[in-house]
Amino acid sequence: MNKPWTISRGPIVAAEIDVHKAEAINALLVRPIQILPAKVGDPILPFAIGLFEEIRTLLKPDVPATALRRAAGAFVHSKRYYLASAQPDSFRHGIDGAVLEPLSVEDRMTAQSRFLALKQNRQKSEAPPEDSVPAAPAISKSEQIRASLLGGRLLRPNRSTDSAERSS
Repeated sequence: MNKPWTISRGPIVAAEIDVHKAEAINALLVRPIQILPAKVGDPILPFAIGLFEEIRTLLKPDVPATALRRAAGAFVHSKRYYLASAQPDSFRHGIDGAVLEPLSVEDRMTAQSRFLALKQNRQKSEAPPEDSVPAAPAISKSEQIRASLLGGRLLRPNRSTDSAERSS
């Protein structure tokens, strides 16, 4: 992965989880911001550098900046945000959603590597565990031979109970 992607996948659109994250950010602000997706299918737009400081000025008076930082972090560290930022035709956007400048190759490469890492981690977590079926208890070689000779029974009859049954 030494080269940035050269083929665009078109606009990366928001899923329901992205809209919820955007709503969480807007709930902390005195007014909603246009850069965030409002509904499923809206494009995910990469933020301009320093946009957080501009968004912070819109914070409601009783809301700490750390709450906004966490909510914004959840949005910008998502797989679809990284994918949108890694596109060869991706641009940074202002708070109103206006196009400002193209993403640098370095920023696109960073987004690309983070997207691929998140994708790989998700595939690993979705893969069924290799040891999902518990292993059979280990049986010694002599126990295996005895079981095969006795028709699959692992336990030998107790001689004391056999002799008691015979005597009665």
